[in-house]
Order: sequence, then structure tokens, then C-alpha cells
Amino acid sequence: MSSEGFIGYKMKEHALGMQLITNNNIFFEFVPFDSNNFDADGNVKPDAEALLIDEVEYGKDYAILLNTNAGSWRYLIGDTIRFLNVEKCEVVITGRTKHFLSLVGEHLSVENMNCAIEKANNHFNISIPEYTVTGFPYKNYFAHKWYIATDDNVDPNELLKFIDDTLKAINDDYATERTSALSDIFIEILPEEKFLKFMELRGKLGSQNKFPRVMKGNMLENWDKFLATGKI
Repeated sequence: MSSEGFIGYKMKEHALGMQLITNNNIFFEFVPFDSNNFDADGNVKPDAEALLIDEVEYGKDYAILLNTNAGSWRYLIGDTIRFLNVEKCEVVITGRTKHFLSLVGEHLSVENMNCAIEKANNHFNISIPEYTVTGFPYKNYFAHKWYIATDDNVDPNELLKFIDDTLKAINDDYATERTSALSDIFIEILPEEKFLKFMELRGKLGSQNKFPRVMKGNMLENWDKFLATGKI
């Protein structure tokens, strides 16, 4: 369920994905989520390629355009999906078009980040309820910085190395760029309260609002200001 319409449902209790509903007054289009169709900020390009349901491929990520009989026309809902079964239209949500990081071709998705954080939770026996990542130029190359929310004791350097190694193992593009243009990664551990306070100041505190997994543009400026002054 989404505010734009009833998009899909889980077919059985332990299903990995959900089945798109293709006969409920929604016409779907699928935009391949890659650099040919989206810019570095996650905005769809004017000449982006849009595919129909019979043109999608297994295992590839797509952004969804919705056309509905309520008047929505080619509305980009912002979620990215991957087809687990093309014939049955079974998909899994992999992230958001705005929440990915690819400064130099590392193609770091929310799915990758969530996987690394989940593994870190289990490995160090800690709780990381929130996190965000930003990228920036650094010493003629580029770098990432992780902001991790946890109230548990953990060595920052060990945590960062574990996250980095996990991402290298699950994302070949990231592993390649970590040997070249993506020269460094950094980490700052913060109490969970910091993340909650930032959302409160933005008027976004509550279960319907999610902390951005990637910080860019004005949001990053507000985050930096908040960390420095406590205000936005």
C-alpha cells in the first residue's frame, strides 16, 4: 500500500518479495536505475528510458513510474525495485532513487548499506538504529563518511573496517573503487538521540518519516550545521 495506490502484496507468509498488482487501475512503467537514466543526485533524466512490464529483466533495479485513473501521470514514487520473478511480477524493494552514493562509480545502494549495518549489528552484538553516509572530494580523490547511531560501546575503527570489508564483499564496483578513486572512508559515532533531535527539528519525527541514508545538498548542509550548533 502507498498513498498513490495499492501496488502489491505478499503472496505467502515467507515470500521474499511481493507481487505487483497489474489489474487495479495502475499502469506501471519501469526506468532502469543506472547512470544512463539518473543523475548523481538521483533525479531522473529528461530522456530516460522507460520500459513496460514485458520488457523488464530479472535481477535488475528499476525506478517505478505510476499512471492511475485518479489522475497521476508518470509519477515517480521514489522507490527502486528488483524483479525476483519476472513471470509472476514478484519484486523486492531495494532502496530509494535519492538514497544511493556513486561519486566515482561505486554504486553504493541502500540495500548494500543496510546489509553491512545488519551484519555489523550481529558481529559486534550492538544496536545501530540509524545511520547516514555522505561522499566528498578528498586529497585529489574522494571519500565517504559514515555517521553511526549507537548507544553501545564499540571501537570505531574496528566497526568501520568491518563495514568496509562487508561492502567490498557484496559490491564489486565498491571494491574496485576502494583501490583507486575512493581513497578513504571515515566514521563518526553518535548517540541515537542526535538523529532523533535532527528529525524533530525538521518536523519529521515519527514512524512515517525515515532518516535519509545518504546525505547530499541542502540536507547535508543542515546536518553539518546541526552537528556543529544543535540547530538547523
